[in-house]
Amino acid sequence: MTTTPHLDEIHLPSDLRDKSRDELKVICDELRTEVVNAVSTTGGHLGAGLGVVELTVAIHHVFNTPNDKLIFDVGHQCYPHKVLTGRRDRIRTLRQGGGLSGFTKRAESEYDPFGAAHASTSISAGLGFSVASGLDGREDQTVCLIGDGAMSAGMAYEAMNNAGALNKKLIVILNDNDMSIAPPVGAMSHYLSKLVSGKPYRSLRKLAKNLVKPMGLEKPVRKAEEYARGFAMGGTMFEELGFYYIGPVDGHDLEVLIPVLENVRDSFDGPVLIHAVTQKGKGYEPAENADDKYHGVSKFNVVTGEQAKAKPAAPSYTKVFGQTLTDLAKSDDKIVGITAAMPSGTGISLFADAFPERTFDVGIAEQHAVTFAAGLAADGFKPFSAIYSTFLQRAYDQVVHDVAIQRLPVRFAIDRAGLVGADGPTHAGSFDISFMGHLPHMVVMAAADEAELARMVLTSSLIDDSPSAFRYPRGAGVGVEIPTGDLLQPLEIGKGRVVREGSSVAILSLGTRLAECLKAANLLNAQGLTATVADARFAKPLDHALIDQLVRHHEVLITVEEGSVGGFGAFVMHYLADAGHLDQGLKVRTMTLPDIFIDQDKPEAMYELAGLSARHIAEKAISALGRGSVAELNKAAV
Repeated sequence: MTTTPHLDEIHLPSDLRDKSRDELKVICDELRTEVVNAVSTTGGHLGAGLGVVELTVAIHHVFNTPNDKLIFDVGHQCYPHKVLTGRRDRIRTLRQGGGLSGFTKRAESEYDPFGAAHASTSISAGLGFSVASGLDGREDQTVCLIGDGAMSAGMAYEAMNNAGALNKKLIVILNDNDMSIAPPVGAMSHYLSKLVSGKPYRSLRKLAKNLVKPMGLEKPVRKAEEYARGFAMGGTMFEELGFYYIGPVDGHDLEVLIPVLENVRDSFDGPVLIHAVTQKGKGYEPAENADDKYHGVSKFNVVTGEQAKAKPAAPSYTKVFGQTLTDLAKSDDKIVGITAAMPSGTGISLFADAFPERTFDVGIAEQHAVTFAAGLAADGFKPFSAIYSTFLQRAYDQVVHDVAIQRLPVRFAIDRAGLVGADGPTHAGSFDISFMGHLPHMVVMAAADEAELARMVLTSSLIDDSPSAFRYPRGAGVGVEIPTGDLLQPLEIGKGRVVREGSSVAILSLGTRLAECLKAANLLNAQGLTATVADARFAKPLDHALIDQLVRHHEVLITVEEGSVGGFGAFVMHYLADAGHLDQGLKVRTMTLPDIFIDQDKPEAMYELAGLSARHIAEKAISALGRGSVAELNKAAV
């Protein structure tokens, strides 16, 4: 077992403050080892955290955290930070039920002043902290650590524009781990960064301003100086937004990082951006050599880097979407694929392999992705905008204003529907049935299995007079045969299906809880209560004929969905009330995700907590019917 004697002495960031730079370098090496070992047992985000080890150590060494605020963007790079801030003893519970979150979380530690799991929020939040500090008369400082990927989102620039105008002290560290902005970092840029962040340079700059001010030349001279420095060092854009730019610097060199951070801490009174170039996966060879730098990994062998990925019995829903879209595009050159920095996560990467010229990764810019798709649709193309449910929330105004109001046929492929396991509440797809179903003309589908998903992709491609959306979960399908070629047929819009016939109770499912509904029917059957199980397929438009059929022949109707209150069940209830069915003594129960945010765990445990397992569905039926025994039901479920 690898020993970490220097890291063992670090219990809180204050323990770093009296360490020499040589000691800090050793601590960085041991910290990197600790993170690799921990993630090898839990899985999670690895490459990003390895890339910011030195940055994290340097920030905690120089700044007085937690009084000074360190705000991470996205937060998937915060594992080293968690080790240094009193959570090392729990680091092997990352992303597990009852364990540490895989992101920063306010409820977890005072060293996490702001929770983050979506990108591009840090500068806005940091500016809020900076302004609050000033209003309170405090002198604590705020440091925002944001990656170059997150800088592709407009929100970061909105925040920088506001920060520049307010001229409040705010320190932004741009973690450039893809060399996407900067030229290679060399000794000269290191020297210049230390020089321009230091007091002598700033004093000379101030003297020059005072000399030219009486001559009325202050503004042109300042512009010339800023442009000269900006062009020489790469920061013109940030200077124009009102930030003092420093960089690029080597984000792994403490001899550079610490003096620059100290200069910024002591010498600046306005917004400043430090451009640090890092290597994702730094210090762990398998990650450095991998194409994705081990961005997200399952459990793995530390020595070889081999990940322990069990081969699923069925293809993932994500893969089924990507492959079906690719097959359809072979005979339809109007189909295009759009993703917001998640090509592999959404399955668009499969489409991109076949049709690179028809694939568009717009970066972490969901708002732009949706309106870009609207433009394509307005000009006769068939855009499929593949975005996680949780990220689509970020573009809701564009969905409403730019797509729905204009009735443009944008196709929304909504991945990660329902509860998602280890990523927890920040990535759960809880609300899309509700917020998409509320919109006029929007067609909303939810796949019960991978064959249904394939049919929904085809169906969506044929809807050319309105926007449409189909949702599907993370993970493997249930193992049904997936129709292809002539066997793949579109669905009739707004029509569900009866999967199993019974007489005691009707269970109307939307989405992949259908399998649990069928299990619930088996539990009920064991007690002499037969159930009809139906797959709604569509949350909008509703299949009124199917609902009428169910309520005519059953005493109880139960709706089941992997979404929040206000979604499918609410739509059904609205129809039942409007049609007068509730006046006839019908018993209706809606089963949704509870009105809470559910922390990370295994998906099956999360659905058990949510009350959406087969046992809960059957129990709901027995309660509504007033017949049968819950005790016997629970015994049978075990």
